[in-house]
Amino acid sequence: MAHYLVSGAAGFIGSRVIGMLLEDGHSVLGVDNLCDAYDVRMKEYRLKQLLSLPGFEFKRLDISNRTEVAALGDGKGIWDAVINLAARAGVRSSVVDPWVYVDANIYGTLNLLDLCRQREIPKFILASSSSLYGANNPMPYQEDANTDQPLQPYAASKKGAEVMCHAYHYLYGLDVTIFRYFTVYGPAGRPDMVMFRFAQWIAEGRTVRVNGDGEQSRGFTYLDDIARGTILGLKPLGFEIINLGGHEVISINRLITMLENRLGRKARVEYFPLHPADALANWANVEKARALLGWEPQVSLDEGVDRLTDWYLAERSWASQVETE
Repeated sequence: MAHYLVSGAAGFIGSRVIGMLLEDGHSVLGVDNLCDAYDVRMKEYRLKQLLSLPGFEFKRLDISNRTEVAALGDGKGIWDAVINLAARAGVRSSVVDPWVYVDANIYGTLNLLDLCRQREIPKFILASSSSLYGANNPMPYQEDANTDQPLQPYAASKKGAEVMCHAYHYLYGLDVTIFRYFTVYGPAGRPDMVMFRFAQWIAEGRTVRVNGDGEQSRGFTYLDDIARGTILGLKPLGFEIINLGGHEVISINRLITMLENRLGRKARVEYFPLHPADALANWANVEKARALLGWEPQVSLDEGVDRLTDWYLAERSWASQVETE
């Protein structure tokens, strides 16, 4: 049995990673500041599921607070790894307030990296983003593509976190795995992401607002596949950046049709100009994940959308009220 520190414990990916670790018999200290970047009811729902499981301990903490992070733990080697899944996410809102993204994504990562140095924790995992690939790289995106031209502060902050990880690997020998996640979806997903928003808007008869003509495409990957891949990255790898996700690519218009069919309701769609922070397409090359981790996505888009809509309808009494603006 291993003992892990996982930040972003109430987050979409973080809560599922913790759940899988606990299922495997490990123990986890989860930390999260339960910020209001999106409706906190979703975070509270996920956290409630975890608090009922043996082996889980929770501490409310902001990873951008250096003093609070440095005070974690009471000895060297207390954790086998730190899995940093905490982040300020959202490409559009980062244009409005880039400072909070620097705090959470760069300073927060630095604080956890230095905790590894202080406590002699040998392994660090960072959640990064496919947003780093910007607009000018050929698809499917490979890990060695140019990531020096981010389109928004969110991607820029993730780039800063990645290079800080390399500095700590170089200076202190910290084993680091960085995952560039592509579009992740599933039950209890982020309400600011397209899958949850569209499911809610269609089910509740609200207008589905699409930026652009809807022909822009995304590579979607189911939550459990992402969580499994993240856990596979706990093995010693030295320093690696690995794409995870994006194996089934569809247009936004096609996604709307899929949700209509499952929810039994026709969408009222209204199109708006494309947001300048949005990329037109997003598609991952995952050969490196296959080669290094033996990772293969297991949940098809059809099955995953079924699970998402089944969850939404089962939790509709409160999920219909979650803010998606």
